[in-house]
Amino acid sequence: MESNPSDHPRASTIFLSKSQTDGKQRFFPIKNSCSTIFIDDSTVSQPNLRSTIKCVTLAIFYHIKNRALFQREEVPDDYYKHDPDHKHIYRFVRTLFSAAQLTAECAIVTLVYLERLLTYAEIDICPSNWKRIVLGAILLASKVWDDQAVWNVDYCQILKDITVEDMNEMERHFLELLQFNINVPASVYAKYYFDLRSLADDNNLSFLLEPLSKERAQKLEAISRLCEDKYKDLSKAAMRRSFSADNLVGIRRSNAILS
Repeated sequence: MESNPSDHPRASTIFLSKSQTDGKQRFFPIKNSCSTIFIDDSTVSQPNLRSTIKCVTLAIFYHIKNRALFQREEVPDDYYKHDPDHKHIYRFVRTLFSAAQLTAECAIVTLVYLERLLTYAEIDICPSNWKRIVLGAILLASKVWDDQAVWNVDYCQILKDITVEDMNEMERHFLELLQFNINVPASVYAKYYFDLRSLADDNNLSFLLEPLSKERAQKLEAISRLCEDKYKDLSKAAMRRSFSADNLVGIRRSNAILS
């Protein structure tokens, strides 16, 4: 686990290394800086949410595009087909963040949880499971970071084809795969922040989020530890697996799918 980037600040993030496997090819075309002026609504107190989500979803895109299989058994025939493009991933995440009024910092914590899940559970993110993995990471990140967390039932209002029972079961299963480790040290957050800046530079994207202040770093560590203790206490209670848990685990013949 010492090489796990979601736990240790010196370990390299997975998304950055996967993005560099495409060589020097930029995901977005280079614009003429002499004829283009970029203006946005970023300030120190209110970082630009749109640019942050665009960078985080680009990291998820590279995870899916350059995925390495962990599974030991057969996978579906269409496992490698129909990879979502970056715009599709961005629209999905942007819709959730806009409807739930989540912050830019929450998007970075989402990416931390996503990479922690992939390394802890040794599963792969692919076209058949990426929405539920991203949704589970957003759900936890919103409860840990934002002061006014969104209830599970609120996500059901955003995503009409999912039930509250399914959301609850997905959250529980996600936590189990994380081994109830939702603590995010400030040093880990800072590493993901700067690696996202590198990803933005490599792909000609602006990334105008301010670094984490000392006060907000202390808040992040304190709240994540508090939530971790709360979830561990809840895990002691016996929970009956519902039918939605089968949907969450997905095709049982593959250890690489969480869908």
